[in-house]
Amino acid sequence: MSCPHCDAEVVGFAVPSALRDHAPADAAAICTRCLRVVPADEAGLAGDVSADPDLSAVDPAFPSGEAGIALALCCGKLDSFALNRESIEALIDHAERAGADVFAFLGRLDAADAAFDLDRRRAALIDFL
Repeated sequence: MSCPHCDAEVVGFAVPSALRDHAPADAAAICTRCLRVVPADEAGLAGDVSADPDLSAVDPAFPSGEAGIALALCCGKLDSFALNRESIEALIDHAERAGADVFAFLGRLDAADAAFDLDRRRAALIDFL
């Protein structure tokens, strides 16, 4: 129940079928500190994931439901915007269709210890959107 990269707590979640092409596994986990997304079993959560996770443990900006899961997966892709651009775009589109205000999410997300430069990625995403 910890991130294999930084040992912080993780939040596990079942990946909806519509998002599985953009996930590391059918069950994944997002780190509460570095925002990396890994297969749930790598974080010690094998079989212990929710279809409706409480992502507010990562940051209160996360919406609930599929929108939150899409944005969690998106965060896991932000370490390489150039390589993951197609997935990032699809995940953001899915989050918006699921009712998320992506601009508001990006503006409120606070992750000083993210595995990527959040301010640079935020600016790139806003330009991209």
